[in-house]
Amino acid sequence: MRSDLDNPSKPRVWLTGASYGIGRAVALEYALRGAFIGLTARSEDLLSDLLSEIREAGGDGLVLAGDVKDLDAMHRNAETMRNHAGGIDILIANAGSHLPSEVESFDAEQYMGLMSLNYAGSLNCIQAVLPEMLKAGRGHIVGVASLAGYRGVPSAAAYGASKAALIHFLESLRFHIEPKGVEVTIVNPGFVRTPLTDKNDFKMPFLIEADKAARIICNGIQRGRREITFPFLFASFIKLLRIVPMSLYIALMKKTWKRMQQG
Repeated sequence: MRSDLDNPSKPRVWLTGASYGIGRAVALEYALRGAFIGLTARSEDLLSDLLSEIREAGGDGLVLAGDVKDLDAMHRNAETMRNHAGGIDILIANAGSHLPSEVESFDAEQYMGLMSLNYAGSLNCIQAVLPEMLKAGRGHIVGVASLAGYRGVPSAAAYGASKAALIHFLESLRFHIEPKGVEVTIVNPGFVRTPLTDKNDFKMPFLIEADKAARIICNGIQRGRREITFPFLFASFIKLLRIVPMSLYIALMKKTWKRMQQG
């Protein structure tokens, strides 16, 4: 049976949030590497079109349409992929969205809905694959979070909170499952050009294209990195903000946010 350990260049990858943005780019990048890719998103039509592109690029895969917020559906998708491909070597829990946090239109229900998608949706997928990975003594769980999850930033209270929760969960989970042979990788991108970031009305520093982000992510997964952060300069700046005193952090963020709004 193939696995990411036996043949790292041709793993069996289950990817959520595959229909657009980073997820779509990651799917196409893995196609170039000859992987078998299980594609999950809500739109079956978009996934079918993507699968055609994947096959044209030399890869292969399977459409597994569904909403990551539906735990039963994710269990069915995982089982379908195992039956079709013989197993799942890598789960990339990428499905997610962004919702600006505006004080003038504060909506707790919307914010919790974002938490259900970005955080709980990832947990649903992990639950669907983890028992089999632990039983096999191998596997790789990848969670796509964000640099916004490191510390509170303007306009991203709900989004950042959901990504912070995912980062914290995966960091803790790693202690329990790595000794049993299951790897954990946390992906924390900066600004990547996607349909979601196209909606931003401010200048996004160090903005990179989705295909470049996909190459960074796939390379990092293949190398077994525990954390993948990019772009380097922006990620280094955000990491530094985690350790500076609160007063300095607030001053730096106010200045940075003002520049971003001015474009």
